Amino acid sequence: MLRTVYAMLLMSVVSLLYMECDARNAVVVDSLSHIPLPSASVLDRNGKMVGKSDAHGRLPSVPSERYPLTVCYLGFFDGIVTAEDTDTVFLRENIAELPEVVVESRRHKVLHMLAFVREYSSLTTYTDTVFLFREKMVDYMLTPDRKVKFSGWSTPRVLTGRSYYRFTNDCGLDSVSDTGSNHFSWSDWIGVAPTISIPSALTGREWGADTLRGRYSPVEIWSKRSDSLSVEVNVLADKAARRWVPTVATFFRDDLEFENFRLRYDYFDAGSDSLSALELNCYSYDIESNGRGHRMFRFNRVDEPVFVSTHAEVYFLEKEYITVKEAKKWRDYKFNTDIIGIYESVDAPALPPSVVALIERVENIDKGGVRLEQTPDERLMSFADNRRNFRIGRRALFLLKQVTGITLYKSRRNFNRRWNDVKSDLRNSHKNTETQ
Repeated sequence: MLRTVYAMLLMSVVSLLYMECDARNAVVVDSLSHIPLPSASVLDRNGKMVGKSDAHGRLPSVPSERYPLTVCYLGFFDGIVTAEDTDTVFLRENIAELPEVVVESRRHKVLHMLAFVREYSSLTTYTDTVFLFREKMVDYMLTPDRKVKFSGWSTPRVLTGRSYYRFTNDCGLDSVSDTGSNHFSWSDWIGVAPTISIPSALTGREWGADTLRGRYSPVEIWSKRSDSLSVEVNVLADKAARRWVPTVATFFRDDLEFENFRLRYDYFDAGSDSLSALELNCYSYDIESNGRGHRMFRFNRVDEPVFVSTHAEVYFLEKEYITVKEAKKWRDYKFNTDIIGIYESVDAPALPPSVVALIERVENIDKGGVRLEQTPDERLMSFADNRRNFRIGRRALFLLKQVTGITLYKSRRNFNRRWNDVKSDLRNSHKNTETQ
């Protein structure tokens, strides 16, 4: 009996090993060195991120109906996987040029940077999915010299952008639009990294790699190729990794459940022991979270879980040192977003076919015809009732104050103060009546 059980267990183990070998996934590698590329982003046929390659470059298992897949890796041209039996995906390196930095005199102490951003984000509930593709122009204003009395910004300030949404329900029905009522993307929160020291193992070397490990997994994976440096950061591997994203610290304090939080920065080595925004050429990130700051944005029902993912790539187009006076003009200028154009980086890869189809579909919307087909609300054509509008306005104002951060206590205090004024007026009117 015991021998029979042992034999059955042995057969089960052999079967599992056979299945594992048979289900080997494709590996993504550098086309020249054939070195595996870890943490490469994988997008499905609809542009939604489905996972990342592991430490050995193996792609995640994806159902056949979600093919073809697009494999993205910052600093490389995208690769397309058309079939499940693909063995190796070769990505060709994209040799980029660092934007020219203009320095005119010692008075120019503020670093202004202009960048092109491309992002793929999704919001998913148990019944609905919202997919967002967005391109935008952003800028940053940094003060490397701490003695400069000017407060800049290290997170991207949006100058202009264009968005394409696709809304899908659980029945497969979908619609598209260029606007959306829910703000769920992470792309406005991830800025440039602070000045970071280069690992001593790479200092003075032309080629090399180094891994800084956390308690359970690698935190930073550095690689150096000639005059270029790249680092991949797993923010969830160790609290020390949060130094790369100081602007997101509040979300960690709110106990937001991140499922994945990885960054990649590409630098041009300036020959020093540290790297700053001046040497930064581009960066990308992949974030998956259970929720998206529901206390702040309130776009979902309390009892309905929301899953949010963002894959974004940021390419710097121009950098220049300017004076504090010029920086203040940049800060205070009111941009006309309809006039500002979007200048796509030459380093940005071609768009996936699904995104191209989404863009064409959105741009072909007959907005005038849609408005004409809508049935007018007859209530909007009635005579105005100022008293009713006042009651509605009071209620709307009360709700808006709660959403925008004004405390309930303050709203009630103001209401009580007004009510006390009304009671005082009533008492005075009664006294005047009794006197008469």
